[in-house]
Amino acid sequence: MSLFQYDFMLRALAGALVIGLSAPALGIYLVQRRMSLIGDGVGHVALTGVGIGLLLNTSPVLTAVIVSAVGAVAIELVRERGRTSGDLALALLFYGGIAGGVMLVGLSSNRGNANLTSYLFGALTTTAPEDLVVIVVIAAVVLVAMLGLRPALFAICHDEEYARVSGLPVRALNLLLAATTAMTVTIAMRTVGLLLISALMVIPVATAQQVTRGFRSTMAAAMALGVLAAAVGVWLAGTADTAPGATIVVVSIAGFLLVALGGAGWRGFRRRSASATAAESSGSPLEHVAPLVEPRR
Repeated sequence: MSLFQYDFMLRALAGALVIGLSAPALGIYLVQRRMSLIGDGVGHVALTGVGIGLLLNTSPVLTAVIVSAVGAVAIELVRERGRTSGDLALALLFYGGIAGGVMLVGLSSNRGNANLTSYLFGALTTTAPEDLVVIVVIAAVVLVAMLGLRPALFAICHDEEYARVSGLPVRALNLLLAATTAMTVTIAMRTVGLLLISALMVIPVATAQQVTRGFRSTMAAAMALGVLAAAVGVWLAGTADTAPGATIVVVSIAGFLLVALGGAGWRGFRRRSASATAAESSGSPLEHVAPLVEPRR
């Protein structure tokens, strides 16, 4: 009996595939800027939005989008100033976000660890039809922005000063990246959870970098690997009865290790082959040395 004959499993698979496609499309820019953990920080801030939604009996997704967007913009403004106190400000924002979220969830009428756990680590199989619509719409917006503005976004990630001299709206593009990060983190709450979304943004990109050359090919490979990890993770989670979000991340890490080890083995094999070929082409060194004693007849 197939697991995907049930509607909730089909919705879980569709949601995971959409996130697996859109998260690496955004994550490649974050990796390029050496901001791989920004999704983790925004996830901490989004937890406060979840707590506000539960406390006010409104949609936690909506309040999480608003709060995480504000937090992401604040993070970007702190990064832009570049002062030595920036790390401290970010730490206060991150830890304050998760502490505020836990406190507000405790104060809400919807008490219990189940509510908090479902947002921290995902609850993919409980994705409702309206949740799937929100995920698809927001993911489509993220994909259109990341693919349509790829040259400009690549420019600010590669050399921000050169992009500014070239006339690009650097601050607006930076704020766009911050806002789309917040949106991606929020829709991934139901898929892999706030504490694991950063992995789905970064690991497929890191895996693709092992085997590709060039930004465009790396982006395409990362998106394909994200979709593959999502599909395999959902299938394994349904088969082994494990947490879907954690399973997707474990599959992504396993893929990275497999590609990294395979690449290292292939490079070692090529080096040995090149050394052997060079030795054969030069010939044995004894062939070019005259014998010291003539052989007996």
